[in-house]
Amino acid sequence: MAPLAMEGVIGMVGEGARTLISRALGPDFPADRLEAAFSSYRSFYRDVCLDATVAYPGIPELLADLAPRFPLAVLTNKGEQISRTILEGLGLAHYFRAVIGGDTLPARKPDPEGLIHIADLFGVPVESLLLIGDSRFDAETAQAAGCRFSLVKWGFATPKEQESMTANLKVRTAEELASALK
Repeated sequence: MAPLAMEGVIGMVGEGARTLISRALGPDFPADRLEAAFSSYRSFYRDVCLDATVAYPGIPELLADLAPRFPLAVLTNKGEQISRTILEGLGLAHYFRAVIGGDTLPARKPDPEGLIHIADLFGVPVESLLLIGDSRFDAETAQAAGCRFSLVKWGFATPKEQESMTANLKVRTAEELASALK
């Protein structure tokens, strides 16, 4: 197949790797070959996941500020092991007490099971958690769990999607989030 323009691929990101692959391959791609294509993608991604991955501006400093004051966890639909690899490669893994990936539990976001699991691990009521995220899946997960949600506007959601999301807090920068959490 012909290569896709980066701008087009970026627009396909945000609802999981399987959806990304399906979108990238297009509607005419044989459905019975999609799983093999996804497997090939995962294998390739493991090899290159840190080639161009960087933390968003201000995130290392934000985590350094928050980690001594709050137990932190990652809740992602990305696989747990690849998430740990990325966090370690970026030098951020030590800030998190738990990493819950899309394959850690039977359910994935927007199911609230991941947040409930994190609350149990930390010994706190789920209502005391704050989910910080950039997608409607994050907003729906927080709502389903009954916890607070902070929308960070530097992720993959479009401005229109961001405006439609219900959030206790909406921030444009890591510094804004740090100030709000003081």
